[in-house]
Amino acid sequence: MALDPHVSRFLDMMALGGTGGIDLAARREGLRGLSKLAAAGLATGQVEVRDFTMPGPGGALSLRLYAPEGEAPESETSGPGLVFLHGGGLVTGDLDTHDALCRTLCDAGRMRVVAVEYRLAPEHPFPAGLDDALAATRWVMEHAADLGIDPARLAVGGESAGAGLAARVCQEFLGVGKALAAQLLICPVLDVHGTGPSRRDFARGYFLDEATIQGDIFACGPDALPNPRFCPLRETELAGLPPAHIHTAEYDPVRDDGETYAERLTRAGVPVVHARHAGMIHFFYGLGRLVPRSRPILSQIARDFADLLRNPAPTA
Repeated sequence: MALDPHVSRFLDMMALGGTGGIDLAARREGLRGLSKLAAAGLATGQVEVRDFTMPGPGGALSLRLYAPEGEAPESETSGPGLVFLHGGGLVTGDLDTHDALCRTLCDAGRMRVVAVEYRLAPEHPFPAGLDDALAATRWVMEHAADLGIDPARLAVGGESAGAGLAARVCQEFLGVGKALAAQLLICPVLDVHGTGPSRRDFARGYFLDEATIQGDIFACGPDALPNPRFCPLRETELAGLPPAHIHTAEYDPVRDDGETYAERLTRAGVPVVHARHAGMIHFFYGLGRLVPRSRPILSQIARDFADLLRNPAPTA
């Protein structure tokens, strides 16, 4: 279908802003500003929030726990939980830029969300962000009961580059026998070194562009190579991975990443729910005030994924 009219207006606004070629500091500040502008109306309810730190591979890692309203973070009642990894090309984003998104996931899904502020490149080249994602997920698994999370219903997820980290966390945990209940991948970036129709068709003018992707690869450093650690789509051993909910956007240059991964997981026997959101672009789920249709979509994503965690499919 055609671009959502609100998406089209947003893209026109971005084009008028002349964002091409801005430096990394400006990009980071721009994402903070955009997130603040777009947050109004995104979170539909109240959640209880607690910030804390954990020991990480490179020092203390900041985490933020979101609990549904009326359930204190230290509640004795354990429920489903999601370790959430923000997007931003592994070079931008933090707990605040994705706060409204995490609040919506928590409130609509009635599940606890633990957001992770992993280290960013170029100050901390790859695989620093992945190492932090792995360490944080392990830590939450080990402390699930203290966080009010049922460890048997703990999932990992993220959006954009964060979804790529989440996919790789699942792959590496499989190799060491650690079990996660599910994975939530929203507009995942799974092979930045790849090519495909969506990368060509939406290379410019659709918010995430090819020049930005290539710049982020360079910023991530010499270990940002076309291998499964940096490009989870290149992993060949997929059987036994946790069930996946994968969401892609019609006008997204990395749309093929998520859709190819959904197909490969299905062939490997992994339960997959995939939805392509018509008329949408990359990061549509974070544009609640600017793209009204994104709000019910994100809420439905949260409800469906939480239902999976509460009612897991029977194993063979």
